[in-house]
Amino acid sequence: VQLQASGGGLVQAGESLRLSCVASRNKFSIADMGWYRQAPGKERELVASISKVGGTKYADSVKGRFAISRVNARNTVTLQMNSLEPEDTGVYYCHAQARWGGGPFSDYWGQGTQVTVSS
Repeated sequence: VQLQASGGGLVQAGESLRLSCVASRNKFSIADMGWYRQAPGKERELVASISKVGGTKYADSVKGRFAISRVNARNTVTLQMNSLEPEDTGVYYCHAQARWGGGPFSDYWGQGTQVTVSS
């Protein structure tokens, strides 16, 4: 599975950005998809995830500001980020859990897209 992310950039606090990710799944089955981020000097953390049936999880710090959505038929996941804060700055990675046939699920990552929020 290859994940291609897009949509990062530089914005001011309070503005919005939308991140998109497309998965080339070939014959893989994709389960959860989501977004992680890594700020300088910090560990990578979950921002939001969405299951194949639409169940969502959010980091406490983004609840009420970010919204994750998914179109299974297009193998895409989108993260709408509103009311951005400087603390949201980091490299955002698209993530997917996928498996070949009936095998075990593995983690797949996109190349990362930079989000910078200035105060």
